[in-house]
Amino acid sequence: MTSDPIIQVNSLSFAYGNNVVLDDLSFQIGRGATGLLGPNGAGKSTLLKILLGFLRPARGSGSVLGIPIGRGGVRIRQRVGYMPEHDCLIPSLKAVRLVMYCGELHGLPWAEAMQRAHEVLFYVGLGEARYREVGTFSAGMKQRLKLAQALVASPEVLFLDEPTNGLDPSGRQEMLQLIKDVVAQGETSVIFSSHILHDVESACTDVVMIKKGRLVVSGKIEDLKRVEQAVVEVRWKGNGSGERFVQALAGEGCRCEQGRNDLLRVTLPADKSTEVLFRAARASGVQIRHLVRKRDSLEDVFLSAIEEQN
Repeated sequence: MTSDPIIQVNSLSFAYGNNVVLDDLSFQIGRGATGLLGPNGAGKSTLLKILLGFLRPARGSGSVLGIPIGRGGVRIRQRVGYMPEHDCLIPSLKAVRLVMYCGELHGLPWAEAMQRAHEVLFYVGLGEARYREVGTFSAGMKQRLKLAQALVASPEVLFLDEPTNGLDPSGRQEMLQLIKDVVAQGETSVIFSSHILHDVESACTDVVMIKKGRLVVSGKIEDLKRVEQAVVEVRWKGNGSGERFVQALAGEGCRCEQGRNDLLRVTLPADKSTEVLFRAARASGVQIRHLVRKRDSLEDVFLSAIEEQN
C-alpha cells in the first residue's frame, strides 16, 4: 500500500470477557478505497470501534491520520465520518434536521451545518425526501441517510460498516456507485467494511482480509489476484475417456478440479504451457472445445489464503 499510511495497527488484541475478537492484528492502510473484508463475526465492527476510539484494545497500538487510537478518540472523530451497520437514526426528526444535527456535533456552525445537510442529502439522492420524518423511510433510504450524515462534515476518512446491508440489487449498485464517486473526488479516503466480496472488489483498490480476528492477507486487490501458476478452464468432447484425459494431465503435473457446467479447471505447473492440454487430449482421444485462462477472483484469493493458514 502507500508509503504514507492513514491507518496503522500494530499487534492489536481485544476480547469481550473470554471471547477473543481481535488477535495480534497488524496492518496499514493508505489513501484511497480499502475494503475491510471478512465473514460475519470476524471482528470488523469491533476493529472500527477501536479505530474510532469507542473501545480500548487489550494490547497493541494503532493510529488514524497520525493520531494514536488509545488517547485520541475525540480528535480522530472530528476528522472522520462513520456510517454504522445498525440504525442509529432518530425516527421523529426530519432528515435534513438529523443530518444538520450531525454536522453541528462535528463542530460546524448552524448555518454551515444546514447548508451542508441540504447538499449531502441531494448528493445521496434524498433531496426530495429531506423534509420527511426519518421513521417513514424505507431500509434503502435509511442507508442513504446514514451515508449523508457521515459525509456532512467533509471527512478525511469515511468508515462504512456494511453499507450495502439489507439493500436490494438495484439499491446495492446505487450505493456502490455513490461510494466510488466519493473516492473519485479524491478528498476522502474510504474504509469499506463488508462480508460481501463482490462489493469490496467493485468499489475498492486495496483490501485487508481478516478471519476470527486475525489477518488473512492484505494488499492491492490486483496484485493479490495475480497467480503464479496458470489456471485454465477446459471443456472437451469426443469418444475418448474423460478419466484418461484427467490421468494424462496428472501425468504432466497438472492439478484438475471438476467445475460447473462440465468445465474442468486445470492448474498448470509453472514450467508448462497449454500445450500439455492438447498433448493429453490427443493421448486420451478427446477434443478440446473450450479453453479459457481463469483469473482469480477475490474469493479465490481469500480461500487460498485461509487454506495456507490451516
